Amino acid sequence: MKRILICEDEDTIREFVVINLKRAGYDVVDVSCGEDALKTFEAEHGNFDIVLLDIMMPGIDGFTVCKKIREKSSTIGIIMLTARTQEMDKVSGLMIGADDYITKPFSPSELTARVDAIYRRVCMSFIKSEKQSVIESGPFVLNLKSRTVTKDGNPIELTQVEYQILEFFMNNKNTALDRASILNHIWGESYYGDDKIVDVNIRRIRMKIEEEPSNPKYIITIWGYGYKWNDGQ
Repeated sequence: MKRILICEDEDTIREFVVINLKRAGYDVVDVSCGEDALKTFEAEHGNFDIVLLDIMMPGIDGFTVCKKIREKSSTIGIIMLTARTQEMDKVSGLMIGADDYITKPFSPSELTARVDAIYRRVCMSFIKSEKQSVIESGPFVLNLKSRTVTKDGNPIELTQVEYQILEFFMNNKNTALDRASILNHIWGESYYGDDKIVDVNIRRIRMKIEEEPSNPKYIITIWGYGYKWNDGQ
């Protein structure tokens, strides 16, 4: 069963989300505050595929819940719900580990499309590749079966979105990839958001793999176009 934890303090919005995701085939657990979200996550031993978190809530806010849940699981899908349109809110959520965000108000079709896209990505983390077991590039080894990455033998903690981006880069070494191609490959052609999500995730990956994130050696910016993975060979 596709399990999803919803944390939203506004009753009408929470009911709207619950009804539509149940119709889409999800097993839904809903709570109204950050404290209950963390308690439920612990009580259920993290047995959820996706978590939907409202950002602005009394008590523990969505950012804090997101950060704590991401510390416990790199594979779970996290979507932030926000009524605010400021770019900083979206960037902040993505930088602390969210996979996507939905700005209120949203339609049932947008909600289910975004949740379905994240669920497919979560499922990918459990699919083993029979064609090739690893991809190697410079000091990096990407294991397709365990979906893990090491640098000089040391493990790098990546979310599933970050892993997929890195895999896409390493499968296209020394090739300039425009933002639209990255967006379509990772988030799907029906993605409702904008390509800023690509830039934020690249920034997050650089912080984990580069010696100097501000002067990257591996993920090179192609100004006005996109990015390139520098294989160094």
